[in-house]
Amino acid sequence: MLSGPTPRPDTAAGGAQDADITEFLRHLSDVRGLSPHTLQAYRCDLTQLRRLHTGPWSELKAADMRRIAGQRAREGRHPRSIQRFLSAARGFFAYQVEHRRMAANPAAGLRGPRAGRALPRDLDVDQTQQALTTSEGPDPVLALRDQAMLELLYSSGLRLSELTGLDLTDLDLDAGLVRVLGKGRRERSVPVGRKAREALRTWLRHRGDWAAPDERAVFVSRRGPRIGNRAVQRRVAEAGRRAGLDVRLHPHRLRHAFASHLLESSGDLRAIQELLGHANLETTQIYTHLDYQHLSEVYDAAHPRARRSR
Repeated sequence: MLSGPTPRPDTAAGGAQDADITEFLRHLSDVRGLSPHTLQAYRCDLTQLRRLHTGPWSELKAADMRRIAGQRAREGRHPRSIQRFLSAARGFFAYQVEHRRMAANPAAGLRGPRAGRALPRDLDVDQTQQALTTSEGPDPVLALRDQAMLELLYSSGLRLSELTGLDLTDLDLDAGLVRVLGKGRRERSVPVGRKAREALRTWLRHRGDWAAPDERAVFVSRRGPRIGNRAVQRRVAEAGRRAGLDVRLHPHRLRHAFASHLLESSGDLRAIQELLGHANLETTQIYTHLDYQHLSEVYDAAHPRARRSR
């Protein structure tokens, strides 16, 4: 049977608190290998916690932590600052519980206020077309692969991880569909526009120059295996620089452009939510089932690069 919390030899509250913080920061540095920047942030947060609670840690209750978090919010602290403060407190108290200096973690389950999510700066249709314009380079296969990635990101609004996770069996270019495994391993099918289908077919004809015979990934690196997220980010950013854009191009900006341009043209927010694969706890209740035919009609009628050439 476990006994109660083990007291520290230093029974003076302030000295024990300082010693606990120092020990925890040393653990984060030596065992978990956190960066000096992160360690400094934790130090600041835990020093603030020590200032706001001067008694022994074992006296802290969940209600006290809620009061402290509320006080920081009333002081005008940014929601992300409060979230980081609570994250530092949760980790610190979990360490104290593990070492039997506290019976329970008073910050467990306590979350800070939501921070508003800043949307990426919009790309208008002309900027997007400019970014997707093929430019010649020293490596023609690289250019074909990058073009196919860019077109698919904008054509179908894929997340970065969805793009890099695509296998050859996920593509049905004759039907104009790509099967995507999204967040929470939720699968969805998304239309692929004409320009993206053309770029993909061209890339797939040359993909074997790099990929091993048993490689399943649609997009591979020069060395042959599946391309990584960081490599895609670098190549997309390079495409934006070559196009002379005044904003940094990244995969999520193309996904946002996909959604913005469809919404501007169609006004059908529900269809766009379905195409993007948005299905969190707050939004699923307002979703209504949209059959695929309707999604395809919205897509074909509204997406700038999906329209059939006249």
